[in-house]
Amino acid sequence: MKALVIGGTRFIGAHVVRALNDAGAEVTVFHRGKTSNPLLPNVTHITDPLAEYPITNFPASLQNDWDVVVHMVAMGEADGRAAASYFAGRTGRFVMVSSADVYLAYGRLTKREPGPVEPTPLTEDSALRAIMFPYRGYEEMLGAWARDYEKILAEHAVQARSDLDWTILRLPKVYGAEDNSDLSTVYGFSANPGWRWTHGHVKNVAAAISLATRHSSARRSIFNVGEAHTPTMGERLAWLPKREVSKGTAPPFEYRQQYVVETSKVRNELGYADVVDEKLSMIQLASSVLG
Repeated sequence: MKALVIGGTRFIGAHVVRALNDAGAEVTVFHRGKTSNPLLPNVTHITDPLAEYPITNFPASLQNDWDVVVHMVAMGEADGRAAASYFAGRTGRFVMVSSADVYLAYGRLTKREPGPVEPTPLTEDSALRAIMFPYRGYEEMLGAWARDYEKILAEHAVQARSDLDWTILRLPKVYGAEDNSDLSTVYGFSANPGWRWTHGHVKNVAAAISLATRHSSARRSIFNVGEAHTPTMGERLAWLPKREVSKGTAPPFEYRQQYVVETSKVRNELGYADVVDEKLSMIQLASSVLG
């Protein structure tokens, strides 16, 4: 299998490249050339300044026939449409990595979208946000990409292509040794012990993405990815090492809104199974950080 990964040099992307390589794929990574990663196996690299976010142009060196293209960094409408247009007819499968922040429940949680609490767990058919651009206004904190970031629009741009065999994967809050290693997305919510937020270890997330690239049942379908069971923050903290955390660190969310996604579809339809134990991995990561 000839696989192209767009933006696969750090954290989730690097693990996806490794998972594809381990599955026997011939992997090429397209990126800016500004990031190296010891996690990456010996694969082909195509570097170009065009790989700056948002990626709306692609070099002639990518005009190959790919069995699969995995777009790790489609941020919004412009780059989603550009990639879908460019690779239509050039790939057997186009896999877009999206986010669980597309759901209406996320707007309720952040209080950017007024209305009642949304029922959970969230399935792939749950309502999406009506108010776009969830991180606009946070550019100084997050980076310039935050202004036009909107995974809903990127998804729609990909789905609009009738000549593209697409798969969309909506990711949870991902953690691992390279990012979110301090588990601030757990410890930081100690003041809200009854709240749930679906997480996923980076190796499990990468395994799900890799599986979706080659499974026939993933064609033109959307899948939530993440742990099979989402504990409360209190339950997580009960089995994690103790750590002093300021009670004022949690954002002013609407904590009546649980943020649990249902991940049975990827397990039942694609036969996905975790490659590492979520609870044990979280405990081991927290213990390693504390020394």
